[in-house]
Amino acid sequence: MAQTVHWEIYVIEFARSKNQPWVDLVNGMYEDGPTDLPFSFVLARRGDRNVLVDTGFMKDETGPNFSDKFGIPWWISPVRMLAELGLAPGDITDIIVSHAHFDHMGSIDQFPNARLYLQKQELLSWHEAMALPPQYGYLTAIIDPDDLRAAFDASVEHRLTLVDGDRDDLLPGIHVRLGQGHTMGQQFVIVETSRGRIVLSGDCVYSSRQITGHKHDGVYQPLNNAVGSVWDQLKTIDRINTEIGGNLDRLIILHDSDRWKGLPVIKEIEGFRIVKAA
Repeated sequence: MAQTVHWEIYVIEFARSKNQPWVDLVNGMYEDGPTDLPFSFVLARRGDRNVLVDTGFMKDETGPNFSDKFGIPWWISPVRMLAELGLAPGDITDIIVSHAHFDHMGSIDQFPNARLYLQKQELLSWHEAMALPPQYGYLTAIIDPDDLRAAFDASVEHRLTLVDGDRDDLLPGIHVRLGQGHTMGQQFVIVETSRGRIVLSGDCVYSSRQITGHKHDGVYQPLNNAVGSVWDQLKTIDRINTEIGGNLDRLIILHDSDRWKGLPVIKEIEGFRIVKAA
């Protein structure tokens, strides 16, 4: 019988936007007004393995940066947040990147020893989009070219694994699923824990109402900030809902406006939370 693998999971908040209109994010949320949307990444720990799911982003203090461009005034370094858990950048062994948007991939160059895992379709689609004429700039507005350069550097160092679709046990007890829609090659992550399989949403889901429906009628709702198709988004939401068996307690939403209500807060640094999910 195969040995059961259980990971500890921590959700690490590192930034918040200000007055982000919900309707800019999720279809149908016209009457919900603005929210101060949290930004987070995840640490999974087991033995000497320290795995990040996404990395957050760094800020360039020398000039304008993406946090200014997208209205994210509150930020703390992801590296500092990890230090609060006793981890230095060199301690991170693996990074699973859900997708290449700057707020999910923007710190990969901070972790020199980590092996990266990214969907092949995700990386190649952004190279193709970057090569399009300037009038296609909407597609790449949230992509930092330096992040793509950092991924290339990792490939030269033989630290990049390009995943081609679904894969069980990408690492023991950690599985990935292709989740197209928000981007062309996004993936969501399933982690085996002491409380069962936990799904980490990436940006496939911003709100549980995308799964439950606005009227709790089960009608899936797509994102309004996506470059892929609505068709693909809804199929991805259905894959997530099937995986969690309709139990939202098994889903970690990285941009959870409730800030992971019900999960124990391990630390709070300058208003940013570290919560233990499993």
